[in-house]
Amino acid sequence: MAGQIRPGQKLTSRKLAQELGTSDMPVRAALSKLQALKALEQLPNGSMVLPGMTRQRFEDLTKSRLICEPAATQAAAALVGKVELRAIQRESVALTAAAKNEDLDEYLLRNHAFKFSIYRASGSDSLQFLIETLWLQIGPFLRQFGAGFGGHLAGILDLDYHEEIVDALEKRDGTTAAELIRKDIFEGAEFLLDHGAFAAA
Repeated sequence: MAGQIRPGQKLTSRKLAQELGTSDMPVRAALSKLQALKALEQLPNGSMVLPGMTRQRFEDLTKSRLICEPAATQAAAALVGKVELRAIQRESVALTAAAKNEDLDEYLLRNHAFKFSIYRASGSDSLQFLIETLWLQIGPFLRQFGAGFGGHLAGILDLDYHEEIVDALEKRDGTTAAELIRKDIFEGAEFLLDHGAFAAA
């Protein structure tokens, strides 16, 4: 979900089991579950691959994100506690630092952690499940931000509203927080539609 595996990258249960220090069986079960959620596709030789992203699929996933993620954010604004809010604030600071340090891997991790620290505070298991399913499919493609900014990742902060989102959550202003998340998703998606390398339909 955090974009650490690239579209087109092949995965085998044996190699993953070795890397994780576990047996083959639970890895196979996990890969099968990811396949069922459309995060992976099975090749004729039995290995799994992250499917390429077409423009049509990306646009479809983005439309769903624009429904689910603002809804979760608005719910979180009413329910977020002090401990959860501090965690969201820490992730916001780390997200900014990763962008300024031009660290794409860390930025993707912190972007995921920031957003999901909000969604977990929503109190909605069903929304969290839907959002996780969407991110399993779209997360790997977010690596395209690195190529789009041509080695100047700090420019992504112009499309990022995380500090404003934190401010809205602190004020328990769910309407504003939800709109900011919507803008964050929409403007990021528009950038990727202009600069991303999409698979053929």
